[in-house]
Amino acid sequence: MARIHPLTEEQTQGDIKKAFESHVVEHNARITNMKGTLGHSKLSFEVYMQWYPLYEKVQQLVGNRTAYLYAWSVSTASNCPLCSTFFRRIIKEAGESPEHLVLNEYETTLLDFGSAVAMHKGCIADHIYNKLAGYHNDAEMVLLIAFAGQMIATNIFNNVVETEIDDYLVPYLPAKYAYVPTGK
Repeated sequence: MARIHPLTEEQTQGDIKKAFESHVVEHNARITNMKGTLGHSKLSFEVYMQWYPLYEKVQQLVGNRTAYLYAWSVSTASNCPLCSTFFRRIIKEAGESPEHLVLNEYETTLLDFGSAVAMHKGCIADHIYNKLAGYHNDAEMVLLIAFAGQMIATNIFNNVVETEIDDYLVPYLPAKYAYVPTGK
């Protein structure tokens, strides 16, 4: 059970209602349990929704598939059931199996980097950093690092709050999250 419940439609008023409506239109997105919870603080909602422009830049840099795989690798390494399931859904709907991905050398390098950043709280070995930096200039590396940080912040928020998995994601839960304790 979530530690903080998302705002209900009746509780969503004024500025946050406008922020939610704008977000739905601007990003063709839904108000998920995470976003509804962030709605308790409009500033927090606005800050976390900066994930979208960062993600769009990552997509432009590495391509759509590689961008969502990168986000998935960070979320999985952060042990975030909600976010890893969100990206697992995208992977499966694209016709792939998260357990049997076929990756090229660059994709492997990027996913290893994202996983290492999450697992080691940013304190990664030079060889992991340098391998990815061999593909990117400084500006691109800053983008990829900033996105990993934003993804980790999202993972941490959901893990601390114990945000409930949205109903539309439940069929995509990986086996290790098939039972999510409710805290009872």
